[in-house]
Amino acid sequence: MSPIRMSRIESGVRTVIEFNEAFNRHDVAGMMNLMTEDCVFENTDPAPDGTRYSGKEAVTKFWEDFFRESPQAHIEIEEVFGLGLRCIMRWKYSWVDTAGKKGHVRGVDVFQFKNGLIFEKLSYVKG
Repeated sequence: MSPIRMSRIESGVRTVIEFNEAFNRHDVAGMMNLMTEDCVFENTDPAPDGTRYSGKEAVTKFWEDFFRESPQAHIEIEEVFGLGLRCIMRWKYSWVDTAGKKGHVRGVDVFQFKNGLIFEKLSYVKG
């Protein structure tokens, strides 16, 4: 594999890790700095297909609302690897509901990059 291609793969993995670190800080601005203006995010809810958000404004609003409704949200990376302009991250998402009950689900995100930024984040959940 060429050093240039390897560098792109490593860069994508680093970007996904940085994105997840911003997620765990609930730093929407930090997350959005890593996404393109024309980004796309597909949430896992509602089943079976989730909701698709297109463009930085719509995706930003989703995350702002999400963290307001889930102030204990945390994602633990179980595995992350790069595949060219794509990156796959297996994760465990944990939360505490309004009654104080802890919960979690496991899932996968499929990322696509454009010009070194996240262009697409597709989320899938087990169950």
